[in-house]
Amino acid sequence: MTFALVLHVLIILALGYRILLRPNREADSRMAWLLIVIALPYLGAVAYILLGETDIGHDRRARLHAILARMPSPAVAPGWDEAAATPHLNPAEASLFSFGHSISQFAPVGSNQAELLPEGDPVIARMIADIDAARQHVHVLFYIWLADGNGTQVLDALKRAAARGVTCRAMVDGIGSRSLIRSQHWSDLAAAGVKTAVALRPENPLLPMVSGRIDLRNHRKVVVIDNAITYCGSQNCCDPAYLPKARFGPWVDAVMRFTGPIVRQNQHVFCTDWMESADDDLTELLHEPMPPSQPGFTAQVVATGPTIRASAMPEMFASVINAARQELFITTPYFVPDGALLAAVRMAGYRGVDTTIIFPARNDDFAVGGASRSHYEDLLTAGVKIFEFQPGLLHTKSITADGHMILIGSANMDRRSFDLNYENNILLDDVGLTAAMRARQQSYLERSRPISLSEVQAWSAPRRLSNNILAMIGPVL
Repeated sequence: MTFALVLHVLIILALGYRILLRPNREADSRMAWLLIVIALPYLGAVAYILLGETDIGHDRRARLHAILARMPSPAVAPGWDEAAATPHLNPAEASLFSFGHSISQFAPVGSNQAELLPEGDPVIARMIADIDAARQHVHVLFYIWLADGNGTQVLDALKRAAARGVTCRAMVDGIGSRSLIRSQHWSDLAAAGVKTAVALRPENPLLPMVSGRIDLRNHRKVVVIDNAITYCGSQNCCDPAYLPKARFGPWVDAVMRFTGPIVRQNQHVFCTDWMESADDDLTELLHEPMPPSQPGFTAQVVATGPTIRASAMPEMFASVINAARQELFITTPYFVPDGALLAAVRMAGYRGVDTTIIFPARNDDFAVGGASRSHYEDLLTAGVKIFEFQPGLLHTKSITADGHMILIGSANMDRRSFDLNYENNILLDDVGLTAAMRARQQSYLERSRPISLSEVQAWSAPRRLSNNILAMIGPVL
């Protein structure tokens, strides 16, 4: 008994010391882990060793440092210095893009064009058309890639492109696309001449300091074709029905197709990820001359992950929200904010900004859904309008502000996207494109149910208790 008590105390002291001294750990996250270790010292110790620290591992870190040392700046190719590619921003916009630059070192660049694609299958159809028209290379990175209707159509398009001499590279996340990786489809893709790679393939979970934390994920969705076209949004490479979780479907996403200098920034993101996972140097692609500049808007890639500074993505979200003066519209499937982001949304309401958020009515992650609802009363009290999307799972991650700013991409407003996932978003300033995105958000609103303050205040005590407990452990979800 005495030995067990002494061991109990030693575990708490040792892990408590490490938790409290670890840099870049938010106070609520520290507290959540301390409570777990104190309440369940043995189980908590194992959980913390495996999942408590955001570390990609010694081997991956060394590879990444070597890659970054030889990667060129994304603004060194001939054509970056054209006058048309130089953005012209007012002070408020310049400040927001400066913050984006501080995250992943991509400067805002002008002369971009884009279109918001229709929901669902047309996105994949458009990608396939671009792949079929490719002349030099096709780069595809998805977190989830299924061998369903849309997934196999993209696989076939890559095989066709490789057969006519186009260099094709396909990359997936080791966990998100594990069913595809284990299937004959993946082997057939490589046999057809498509180069393949797996990001963050799970290694030894008992050696997290060497091989990295086992649940780090590459959540990005990136397509780059011929250094001339790129896609950015929330849609994975699969059918909207998403059969592994069909009872929550259909998944409703938003994707934009871009041309212009922003393509080279997305290419830079892909090349970095590829070179970390495959023995294939792609730096020459980043030196190719830029196409002649065309009239267009200012945009910037905001890429985050465990190797970028801590709290980068929630700070980016909060910066866009704080910049709003008249209207703010947010859609996110997963909402487990840190304190600063929650405060930014609440302050937008209190500042008189017309603020609307749409969440899915049925969340495929019950814990995240409960944690999200724990914040409803505070948000509604601040004047934020909350809606729940009814026909499926609204998977779009988007912010529009004041009729001219958009932040769109792969990142959710939850701790996984903040700390554990590699994410890829694009920040842009354009009235026409924002109008299209705002119309899409309005279409979501028309399929959603408003949530009132009186409804939330009438929730039962057990429901409130459950939501609040889930919110308390949000930092470790």
